[in-house]
Amino acid sequence: MATLLYALGRFSFRRRWFVAVVWTGLLVVAGVLAARAPAAPPTDFSMPGTEAQRAFDLLDTSFPQLKADGATARVVFKAEKGKVTDAQARQDVGNAVQALGRDPQVARVTDPFKTGSVSRDGSTAFAQVSYKVPASELDDASHKALLGSVEHARSDRLAVEAGGNAVSSHAAGHSSEAIGILVAAVVLVVTFGSLVAAGLPLLTALLGVAAGSSAITALSALLGWGSTAAALATMLGLAVGIDYALFVVSRYRAELAEGRDREEAASIAVATAGSAVVFAGLTVVIALAGLSVVGIPVLTQMGLAAAGTVVIAVLIAVTLVPALLGIAGRRVGPARPRRRKDGGAPRPAMGVRWARFVTRRPVAVLVFGVAALGVVAIPAASMELGLPGDESKPASTTQRRAYDLVADGFGPGSNGPLTLVVQAKDGGNANAAAQGVADRVHGVRGVASVGRPVLNPSGDTAVLNVVPTTGPGTAETTGLVHALRSPDVSGEARVLVSGTTAMNVDVSQKLNDALLPYLALVVGLAFLLLIAVFRSVLVPLKAALGFLLSIGAGLGAVIAVFQWGWLASLLGIGEPGPVMSMTPIFMVGVVFGLAMDYEVFLVTRMREAHVRGRSPLDACVSGLEHGARVVTAAALIMIAVFAAFLGSDDQMIKTIGFGLAAAVLFDAFVVRMTLVPAVLALLGGRAWWLPRWLDRIVPNLDVEGERLPVHAAAPGPEAALRPTRIP
Repeated sequence: MATLLYALGRFSFRRRWFVAVVWTGLLVVAGVLAARAPAAPPTDFSMPGTEAQRAFDLLDTSFPQLKADGATARVVFKAEKGKVTDAQARQDVGNAVQALGRDPQVARVTDPFKTGSVSRDGSTAFAQVSYKVPASELDDASHKALLGSVEHARSDRLAVEAGGNAVSSHAAGHSSEAIGILVAAVVLVVTFGSLVAAGLPLLTALLGVAAGSSAITALSALLGWGSTAAALATMLGLAVGIDYALFVVSRYRAELAEGRDREEAASIAVATAGSAVVFAGLTVVIALAGLSVVGIPVLTQMGLAAAGTVVIAVLIAVTLVPALLGIAGRRVGPARPRRRKDGGAPRPAMGVRWARFVTRRPVAVLVFGVAALGVVAIPAASMELGLPGDESKPASTTQRRAYDLVADGFGPGSNGPLTLVVQAKDGGNANAAAQGVADRVHGVRGVASVGRPVLNPSGDTAVLNVVPTTGPGTAETTGLVHALRSPDVSGEARVLVSGTTAMNVDVSQKLNDALLPYLALVVGLAFLLLIAVFRSVLVPLKAALGFLLSIGAGLGAVIAVFQWGWLASLLGIGEPGPVMSMTPIFMVGVVFGLAMDYEVFLVTRMREAHVRGRSPLDACVSGLEHGARVVTAAALIMIAVFAAFLGSDDQMIKTIGFGLAAAVLFDAFVVRMTLVPAVLALLGGRAWWLPRWLDRIVPNLDVEGERLPVHAAAPGPEAALRPTRIP
């Protein structure tokens, strides 16, 4: 591998303008194809294999007028004086209902006085707004019309708020990416001490994201990918694009500092750091493509799109980066040696001092590090999964105020009613079957009220609403969903339980069931890959166990903050509660890929020193000497990008951003730069043990560049100490 990449790096450096033109041409072609491509289809938010999804599909067939998959909003009216049934208040509510119905994307608006959606004390009423299209297809005009109608209806007599998925703005901003780029620029300038060297990773990362996003847009209609497919690709493409270019540029400057000429330095940088980039990228691709095993279309699309963008980032790192280094010439100089003002011997770098500290007392460091991560991971044992709704919004939002008004006026269960779809088992008239189900549901514990069954025109399917006594995100409501699905309720009828609350329960269960198989698949495949990369069994095992510590601590931090409420007010968390169901899967996929980035880059440096004659302890010190600064910069960039999402008003985005930032913090600084050298110091030469039978069948990928040509040796003072072999 190193020999092949060495040749590729040399070619890219020598034919720098050709390579730059090719990449520019590819970007232009992708942009043109994206501009001419048909619009992406609606995002597929279906959840195959769940009862709630089967119920939605049946509703689409039997009750097409209900628009079961359409966006919804609930507009709540609270009388500030008197009651909503007073003449003036009643007229104001009626005017608001008429205004809401004028939107061409609205399918229907219920009149609270006709549907009985008025609280017993007459203080509160709500109108239900149903749209013809899903929330992802709701245009800006409809969104603004909804909020405008709510604002216009407010007066000193009437408080008006709105909740539901139609209220949340679907226009995604780019403030998080901008903050991440700004922090990345600062970190890179500090790391390299040069604007040109710092700007190169940013430039190539942005080009990679542009190319990836354009390719996704161009292929979306052909592949059936929705508009959300590029969301994860943009975030990860930017992050790994900066990291991979950072690794190559850093190695290039280190080779220059050892006395190599620029062409040779670029070739060796691509051969060594580029090898680490290739295999680190492969682990990320495995983790992202593995999201397909979950069986949720939107996750599959996001994972595959992001994996494609990571592949582009890898290709740019091993071709365009050396070409741009050639174009930059002397403007990207060698790493500056450390000097003292008094002319004495320079103090060892921080990475060296830290490595020596760890390797001198590996047992104490290992025990303390594992214990610390274990303590942080303790809250993960009480993890509760769910899909947070309006109850998790900040108290300042109209969604949260609407939720609270409904809970106060109608009971907490009114915020998450359940929909029961009933059919007679013999396929006949469903009226009698629905009446029997309604009677049995009345006796189920946790049911506040049961609506009157409504038949479809053919009479073979009925729908009835059930209001729980508890809120939609509670364990009691989850238990009620399972109780309503029991044979004791369905009797001789076919009953499907659906609604937003039931769908959330099913999604949480589906993701929870998929977590362990996904983890086993991703870690297992990466373990096999790392055996070939490091030619060791214990090093990949240590890498996998270290990742489990990182993800456990990251999830523990998430549970402590978002479920237990620690630091909730500081982070602007509206209401502690169950953690978003997708958080563990997302964290496993993204953090695993990034953790293996740091692992491969650090440990390949250590193995490189080991195969060139260094003792095990010296190899650990050498790895951190050359890699600690770069990994620190890469981790800080990642943490900044993810932490920027804490500024969002969306609880789900906050959770994912915080979880990823915390896990990267633990993995980079505690696991990779502390526990890894401690374990390798304890194992010594045994760390690189590989059984003979396995050694014969595992291909030698030569990631560390042991087989590079003789002329790759530097003319500097260390060259004579580095044995090389001619292939």
